[in-house]
Amino acid sequence: MKEPSRQLLWERRSQTPLLVLAVAFAVAYAVPIVAPDASARVHGACTYVEWAVWGAFAADYLVRLVLSADRGRFVRTHWLDLAAVLLPLVQPLRLLRLVATLMLVGRRARMAPQIQLTTYVAGSVVGLLMFGSLAVLSVERDAPDGNIKNLGDAVWWSFTTMTTVGYGDHSPTTGLGRVLAVGLMLSGIALLGVVTANIAAWFISRFERDDQAERLQLAAIRELQAEVRALRGEVARLGGAADAAAVRPAVAPPATGPGAPAQREATAPTP
Repeated sequence: MKEPSRQLLWERRSQTPLLVLAVAFAVAYAVPIVAPDASARVHGACTYVEWAVWGAFAADYLVRLVLSADRGRFVRTHWLDLAAVLLPLVQPLRLLRLVATLMLVGRRARMAPQIQLTTYVAGSVVGLLMFGSLAVLSVERDAPDGNIKNLGDAVWWSFTTMTTVGYGDHSPTTGLGRVLAVGLMLSGIALLGVVTANIAAWFISRFERDDQAERLQLAAIRELQAEVRALRGEVARLGGAADAAAVRPAVAPPATGPGAPAQREATAPTP
């Protein structure tokens, strides 16, 4: 019982610092794309921050693995975390570091009990729009036939792709850009399904609460009706008893006076 409590304590304490690091990663990832003409020192600093954030998430995974009571089960149930940690090492591209960081942040956010579904969905939408726009801009800006050349085009493309509208005025032309488009489409459909299911569940729970309140009111009314019937029966029974006592014949008292026959009392003879 000691090891799981230490693991849970670590996860609670590391939740906020890892989210702060994720924000730092987002800034470091966005600066070179939004400002490609920045100095080499700025680009180097952003790359350093990206790898530092990835290293922090990798260290967090190792710490949770060490604190776990059943390490084999931890690896089996957290295989996505392990894949996200190992993914940038296979081919150290900035895009892979982006995907890995998003996966790790999403996993840790789902484990936080204080984060509600609506907040998680809203954060996922904003994150996917932002990172999708930056990612497609980074791979499509220098494409010979590309038509996504600035951040405004990329954001517009992300909106139309996530909502599965697809106007077609901006579209990726590279293979990696199309892979990003597929991922963004699937993510948009999934998030739309979550939002729809959440709204439907809210309406169903509201109707169930109203129906339960109506059933409770109906049960209370029926209970009152039963009590009224019992009271009426008791009143009728008492009224019948009173009527019977009123019509019962009265017993005449014994006659007294000079004309009344004398009453003889039997007395024992005295010796």
